[in-house]
Amino acid sequence: MTTLTTASHAPAARTARPRVEGDWLLVPAPQPHRPVRLFCFPHAGGDATAYSPLARALAPAAEVWALRPPARGGRSRHPMPPDFDALVADVTEALTPHLTGGEGGRFAFYGQSFGALLAYEVARALPADRRPELVVVAGAPSPAEWEERETGNLDAAELLRLTGLEELVSADPDLAELALGAIRTDLAVSATYRHRPHAPIGSALHALAGADDPMLATTRLSGWADHTRGAFDHGVVTGGHLLATVDRPGPDDLLRALLTQRQAPGAGPGRTSTSGSISTAGLDPTSTSTPVPSVTAPKEH
Repeated sequence: MTTLTTASHAPAARTARPRVEGDWLLVPAPQPHRPVRLFCFPHAGGDATAYSPLARALAPAAEVWALRPPARGGRSRHPMPPDFDALVADVTEALTPHLTGGEGGRFAFYGQSFGALLAYEVARALPADRRPELVVVAGAPSPAEWEERETGNLDAAELLRLTGLEELVSADPDLAELALGAIRTDLAVSATYRHRPHAPIGSALHALAGADDPMLATTRLSGWADHTRGAFDHGVVTGGHLLATVDRPGPDDLLRALLTQRQAPGAGPGRTSTSGSISTAGLDPTSTSTPVPSVTAPKEH
């Protein structure tokens, strides 16, 4: 397991204006040279704009394509699918035409909390030869553990507080109510998820948790290993439950390294990888590797 810290970088290269692709996708910082595409899945109640700082931080190494969930923001009049399976089907259909990626057709998924589960299940729903080369999941237990979470008394207001977003909306009652409404919608969909035993995907998989996450015990990250046949690693980074938000890019150092560094089969500290998969060996040599205690709390989402 790797323990990583994020470091600031020089300002990213100037990028083109954001653009929307259909109903479901926002490209916050388009890149003309077609780098690897990173499809990002928001947390419960989140929107695509949460990934704008990350998109700018990753440019020009990667181009972020952020999911625009319905029932919020620019899609406030679009109804949310009735259950998790329907959401996976709709997202898979929306993403499929755009999975050509950049040069060489490379693309990867990143999701946090509810978005981590969605990213994984969308990857699994794709044909084996159209899956991402890498899935990065942050702040979430594995699919097999999702239904075991103690969330019976977790409401939208509590979730807003635990995710650290309460401060961002507290000064605007209307904005706060919109955020709470989106969280309630996503919690209702999340409650319909049912894990079904399945063959692991072949994509490389990296599981993350914030060192100060009050909702996820970092020891639970290892459960994700059972859900991939590809390279697997997990680690702790600086931050809370949500790593990438509207006011910070999150684990951009790690994501940049994962997307730009490749490894020969069998090398590195993680599981033996297949040719061309991405590993975390030698990431960010400037990082300070210090022990970070596991964070244990009663509730997750």
